[in-house]
Amino acid sequence: MKYAKLGTPDQVSRLVLGTMNFGPQTDEADSHAIMDAALDAGINFFDTANVYGWGENKGRTEEIIGNWFAKGGDRRDKTVIATKVYGNMGADGEAWPNHDKLSAVNIRRAVDASLKRLRTDHIDLYQFHHIDRATGFDEIWQAIDTLVQQGKVLYAGSSNFPGYKIAQANETAARRGGTIGLVSEQCLYNLAERRAEMEVIPAAQDYGLGVIPWSPLHGGLLGGVIKKEVQGGRRASGRAADTLADPAKRAQVQAYEDLLDKHGVEPGEAALAWLLTRPGVTGPIVGPRTAEQLASALRAVELELSDELLAGLDEIFPGPGPSPEAFAW
Repeated sequence: MKYAKLGTPDQVSRLVLGTMNFGPQTDEADSHAIMDAALDAGINFFDTANVYGWGENKGRTEEIIGNWFAKGGDRRDKTVIATKVYGNMGADGEAWPNHDKLSAVNIRRAVDASLKRLRTDHIDLYQFHHIDRATGFDEIWQAIDTLVQQGKVLYAGSSNFPGYKIAQANETAARRGGTIGLVSEQCLYNLAERRAEMEVIPAAQDYGLGVIPWSPLHGGLLGGVIKKEVQGGRRASGRAADTLADPAKRAQVQAYEDLLDKHGVEPGEAALAWLLTRPGVTGPIVGPRTAEQLASALRAVELELSDELLAGLDEIFPGPGPSPEAFAW
């Protein structure tokens, strides 16, 4: 496994184990087996969120991870655990006042609840799952500073933030003095969705944040979805199905699969390997449902993409270009 810095002195694996499927799609025993296999392979960075488990089972994913930590064997000591705050934790979908988003009172409540579910005394990376338009960063950082002083949180990160909010957050932290600010941004970024290159990633780089792309295969779209359909495998759903419904987009994905077939590279592995070549990217989040999917993701870390292949990928999925020239000139 290869490692990189996440906007901090800490070294984290260049693949991040996403746990969103733990509970809803993967039972606890299989989830534990996947986490054991990931740790054995050198993946030390696990990502989750308080809302994972969804619906009436919100928090279940954190509980599964906590039960795995409780097995011992240095599991917790070897793991950099990241979770998130923002979502409404009410099972009925309606939040009591001050029980969601990023108010100081909800951050304090949510941290304690996550620590209990995770069965640990601290969270390595506490991420804001979305921007809170009603709460200023002075209040947010006051809450985080207190948690850092208490030893409950080591670092803070953002998720789904636009570039200007990354700037606001870290300029407020700098003005306060003694506040570390954001150390990472978790954003939607992959070959098929490159808008983050316009503002989010440049802002993250300027402020020294690590970038953690989520949905690196764009909901399965970049994982050989057309080939799987032809072979009678799992059909596309969600984001991938919506994209393939557009004939022009389907032709684009077919060209992508044809290019990789020509170079003898598996589509899903190529999509991950491409992200590992991108400036500012610490590591993509992979969310395996099975041990086989984890093994495929691990192969991507060692995969070297030729200049010819990289150029071909750029031709099929062109990025937006540099900012502001991409939209100003």
